[in-house]
Amino acid sequence: MSTIFMTGTSTGLGKAAALLFAKKGWTVIATMRNTEKGADLETHPNISLMTLDVTDNEQIQQVAKDATAKYDIDVVFNNAGYGLAGPFEGSTDEQMLQNINTNLIGVMRVTKAFLPHFREKKAGLFITTTSIGGSIALPYNSVYHAAKFGVEGWSESMDMELRKLGIGIKTVAPGGIRTDFAGRSLDVSMHEAYKEDFAKVEAAFLDPARAENYSSPEAIAEVVYEAATDNKDQLRYLAGEDAKEFYKMRQELGYTGFRDVIQQMFS
Repeated sequence: MSTIFMTGTSTGLGKAAALLFAKKGWTVIATMRNTEKGADLETHPNISLMTLDVTDNEQIQQVAKDATAKYDIDVVFNNAGYGLAGPFEGSTDEQMLQNINTNLIGVMRVTKAFLPHFREKKAGLFITTTSIGGSIALPYNSVYHAAKFGVEGWSESMDMELRKLGIGIKTVAPGGIRTDFAGRSLDVSMHEAYKEDFAKVEAAFLDPARAENYSSPEAIAEVVYEAATDNKDQLRYLAGEDAKEFYKMRQELGYTGFRDVIQQMFS
């Protein structure tokens, strides 16, 4: 039986992935900041809960120590994260630091904490939820894109660094997911000078018609499971038809052509 350690499992993709892996017979260590929110997960015989805030490095070190002492972990799934939208000029220093600390530095810290375990067993796999926003950019999401582009670049470098040790690293890049992400996991910055333009872009993002192309958390969880089990030498897994369409458009049109299409889309 294989074992997977997951962050960000209280709702959405993380919860769906925890349930899917457990259903497939894996031992799942599901972590979240508040384990009370995942009480229903713990009723599953293959799922154990641990408290973890990926911005707390001391806690990460202790949780990794406790987890590897009890389990022979095969996969670490970095899923914790949240969005930050709005004009960059209106973003506070606290908003920028917190978003990058969670979406990028948190991934690095968790990975680093488990590297000795994988290095000693000469095997293991890290999977990180990035976003199509780690390969293409949309307006008024600059800090979020900075973090997700950072994860993708870091992962490429780590792939070359770790493969000689028998350790793999992969990213799963979803497009839109049908969850309450916009209300639960989205921070917003404001600035009066951009108010009118941001309102137009926000309305386009929140248009219910856009969600028709979004994927369910369960569908994206299937891609995570594929990445964990297919034994492919593949770094990035695009997840969802909208993600694949955006990526293809960016590759075919180049930056300038893509920018023009996006500006028309959100005007």
